[in-house]
Amino acid sequence: MARMDHDRLCAEIVTQTELLVSTVKDADMTVPVPSCPGWNVGQLLRHLGGGQRWAADTVRTRAAEPLPDDHFRDLSPYADEDAAVLAPWLAEGAVRLAGALREAGPEAELWTPVPGRTVSFYARRFAHETLIHRADATLALGQEFTVGRDVAVDALDEWMELGSLPMMLDIKPELRELLGPGRTVHLHATDTSAEWLVDLTGDVIEWRRAHEKAAAAVRGTLTELLLLVYGRRSPAGLEVFGDGELLDFWLERVAFR
Repeated sequence: MARMDHDRLCAEIVTQTELLVSTVKDADMTVPVPSCPGWNVGQLLRHLGGGQRWAADTVRTRAAEPLPDDHFRDLSPYADEDAAVLAPWLAEGAVRLAGALREAGPEAELWTPVPGRTVSFYARRFAHETLIHRADATLALGQEFTVGRDVAVDALDEWMELGSLPMMLDIKPELRELLGPGRTVHLHATDTSAEWLVDLTGDVIEWRRAHEKAAAAVRGTLTELLLLVYGRRSPAGLEVFGDGELLDFWLERVAFR
């Protein structure tokens, strides 16, 4: 499957937000979110909506440096939210972000937290940030989480790309502990042809779409694999082959919240 283009990613921000809004309609906003310890559903939505607005302002102003983000990091003021208030606020923020991204175009230059410095980063990052936080809320509320195959593949690709950036070894020095001879991890989606190989045998983390033997392998649906690498589920219940301890060690070190 090809990488999703800019217009599709912009649309996906709105689509995933609309699905999230539908999920939380009439829900108790004080329900804890196990995958985001310390947050309840209302706080999760404030974090996501605040992040979307922050990204919209970053894109709209072509910010040359990071804008203040305390408003969606400190969630203590949002412990007792009202779904009837949050839902339209969240939906409006997604539309605002998608509009800013479309108006700017994917190649416009601005500050980004990783190399690249183009608007395309924010379109892809927030499409999948919204997707994963939709998963957080959906699972916390005891509902079934589903996602289209092309979206899940692109989200997994983006996760691989971000996690293998050399700068991540400096940001998270513990990732260096993963590197060593013979250390490879294979992810195999059972409901499509998508497969990934994570190569930890060199000086940096590398990955590729490939069907190759590995020291550790895990098989599951695309949705299960997506939730697995994002730390939203454990390998329990999935097919694991080879070095299960390596798989667990890798998942613990690469946790992405």
